Amino acid sequence: MTVWVEMEYVLASVNPTFTGMHIQHNTLRRVNSLASLRAFGSPRNFSSSAPRSKPRLVILGSGWGGYEVLRGINKKRWNITVISPTNYFNFTPLLASCAVGTLEFRAAVEPVRRYTPEVTAYQAWCDSIDFKRKILKCMPATALPPLRRVPNASHSMTNGAIVSERETDSRTFNLHYDKLIIAVGAYSQTFNVPGVKENAYFLKDIRDARAIRTRVLECFEEANQPIITDDERRKLLHFCIVGGGPTGVEFAAELHDLLHTEIRRHYPGLARFARISLFDVAPTILGSFDSGLQQYASKKFTREGIRILTSHHVERVEAGKLFVKEEGEVPFGLLVWSTGLAPNPLIQSITDVEKHPKTESLITDDNLRVIMKDTGAPDPDVFAIGDAAMIRDVPLPATAQVAYQKAKYMTKKFNVLGKDKEHVTPFQFHNAGSLAYLGDWIAVYDRTKVESGPKTKEAGRLAWLLWRSAYFTRTISIRNKILVPMYWFINWIFGRDLSRF
Repeated sequence: MTVWVEMEYVLASVNPTFTGMHIQHNTLRRVNSLASLRAFGSPRNFSSSAPRSKPRLVILGSGWGGYEVLRGINKKRWNITVISPTNYFNFTPLLASCAVGTLEFRAAVEPVRRYTPEVTAYQAWCDSIDFKRKILKCMPATALPPLRRVPNASHSMTNGAIVSERETDSRTFNLHYDKLIIAVGAYSQTFNVPGVKENAYFLKDIRDARAIRTRVLECFEEANQPIITDDERRKLLHFCIVGGGPTGVEFAAELHDLLHTEIRRHYPGLARFARISLFDVAPTILGSFDSGLQQYASKKFTREGIRILTSHHVERVEAGKLFVKEEGEVPFGLLVWSTGLAPNPLIQSITDVEKHPKTESLITDDNLRVIMKDTGAPDPDVFAIGDAAMIRDVPLPATAQVAYQKAKYMTKKFNVLGKDKEHVTPFQFHNAGSLAYLGDWIAVYDRTKVESGPKTKEAGRLAWLLWRSAYFTRTISIRNKILVPMYWFINWIFGRDLSRF
């Protein structure tokens, strides 16, 4: 009623015919209308802010863990907010294909905002977590001009985000949560080797794949210039990969396919200068695979001219130069670094939760609740999944498969909790095997470490069919289930696009 009276007075100030009698009459009429609605048991809420009837669930991250929870959770029972520095999900197994043009970039991403307005999404970083007050301190990840100071107010509130006057100037905001899922993932591990961050490319994001694709084509266009000597061409067209895990091996395979198809056709005078070298400190590549498959992959790469330099240690990196302990100075045109995972800065900043002494991953119980350091007990409102977390006494690999299964478990848990029921079933990981592409329509498939089912292994064309069918079925949206095979078919018929833009 107060809102109506104030609006009537505003109208009266604009239109003199709107007298006090009109105000009184209309106000009484609306009061009677409200009384009639209450009599029929149909009250209406005229508040401009949404009711806080649903508990607020905040998801940090939009990777394999966070995005799968976002996709499957019952949004009618939870008030969901997503905090992520990117507004998309990376389908990481396809990034190597995108980096050489086998697939286009949009085929390997899924938009977070597909689920808005049911879900509130902020493209931002979470800098710190206050577990006792249940408050997240966040910083926008968008390149916007500084926000203006809130006039005549100590704070403002927008969609549950409290923006204080002091924090507005620094573009930070605080966000309250009832339940929290930490799924921020991890960064690329550099082992503090000097010069890596400045001179190497990583392959964890679609933007990395775009940068690598641009650099590969730049190397060939630069080497094609008439003022470049043959010695300079050899340096420019030396592609180095550090890390012999699945990511490094698959990128080497995809790059080999590019060099021996489109590059050989469109740069016939340069193809003979191109070389690929794969470095690793381990004695073999694909260390998590069966030893027979490791030998198969090594022989395959050696036959194709890919140099495998295992038990090699990189000491430092400079612009266009890789300094290896066993080799000395190694010139390169492109260096891709893929040597494991480093903790996310948010995880490093957390001191209230038990962490693994080596990886700094958050320790959780088998219900994926974080273990608080002061009490030694799990926090019933905070969960951690993906590369940022590790179950106590249950070492699991930091892979997309583990993060995906934890996310499926969390989705089921929260859908049960949303019905005010208990969910105490512990998480169990079911190993589905490992896949890696080796180039030329050949792959390896390892099921020797699975707990149930046939413990088999495959290598060759059949494993390649399994590799492609697995990644095709795992693509999330109908759009990408159409785009991925379509691009595979188009590039098989017409070849990869070598345009640089």
